Amino acid sequence: MTWLRVLRRVLAALPGAAQPDDDGPARVARTTRRLAVLLGAGVAPGSAWRHLALEADADARTRSAAGSVGLATDEPDDEAGPTSDHRADAAVLSAVADAATHGGDLPAAIAAIADQETGAGARTAWAGLAAAWQVAAISGAPLGVCLRDLAGSLRELDRIGRDVGTALAGPSATARLVLWLPLVAVLLGMALGFDTLRTLFATPPGLCCLAAGVAFLIVGARWSSALSARAARRDPAPGLSLDLVAVAMAGGGAAPAARSMVEEACERFTVPYDGATITSVLALSARAGIPAGELLRSEAEQQRDQARSDGERAAAILATRLMIPLGVCILPAFLLVGVAPLLLSVVTSTTLGF
Repeated sequence: MTWLRVLRRVLAALPGAAQPDDDGPARVARTTRRLAVLLGAGVAPGSAWRHLALEADADARTRSAAGSVGLATDEPDDEAGPTSDHRADAAVLSAVADAATHGGDLPAAIAAIADQETGAGARTAWAGLAAAWQVAAISGAPLGVCLRDLAGSLRELDRIGRDVGTALAGPSATARLVLWLPLVAVLLGMALGFDTLRTLFATPPGLCCLAAGVAFLIVGARWSSALSARAARRDPAPGLSLDLVAVAMAGGGAAPAARSMVEEACERFTVPYDGATITSVLALSARAGIPAGELLRSEAEQQRDQARSDGERAAAILATRLMIPLGVCILPAFLLVGVAPLLLSVVTSTTLGF
């Protein structure tokens, strides 16, 4: 049915439609935590990466086999996305292990392969790991401790993403749901015994109503999509650059050198760099005569809390703003596609009766 195909395309254009959860930061945090434990136990970096690569590959094979069984029994293949993500992680870990074995540039291997193989959330998390590894290696900071702290930050970023995604799910689902109203009106007219489909597709007035209704529907869908996309826009890694400066200063370096080191790493691996906040925190540390590490981590936690609050507030505002395209576009589409053909059918049947 032409109308149903158009409606499905419009629904697919809205954010959040049939999109899997992005668990990339959680997966990278888990890998980082295990890596920190292995390094803390005295395992060499190359061997640690190799162990993790073998484990990730086995996990991907297990998930792939489970997905094949699900397809054979006609069950929904909900693991297709996670399976491909775990395969990508296995490729990343294997490439980094090779780089470590042959004395290559480990941070570059992490960032380059992750950028090719993983989704958006995982790319940001892997970039943070690459930057932290480079900063720790140059500054002489204890790598295991730094990676353990980074894993905690990545887990917090994952929780923020999930909380904000949950808050945005309600308004986005409502926007998609109301797009079905015109079709419901058409079906209601048919249930009442009126030939609304023939009126819509076989009469000049019906075709005019259909064209105008579809136009209103497309405009409303794009408007809702733009509002939802604006509400979902946020910093992918709040506070991460402050954590990196804390890592650099754990090596015993001076504040200017640590800041320069982190700025270079953030620029290389495309990690957001909050220079103004870093400068402010380091200045406060110098005036108070206290170590900057705890101040930096505290400010990073504050930024993540603020990001969560901003996301929840954006979701609440979105729920109200979505009423505008509903009233301006979706309601006229409902009247044009659902109510007007019904009235035309009534008038036509009454005229033919006379």
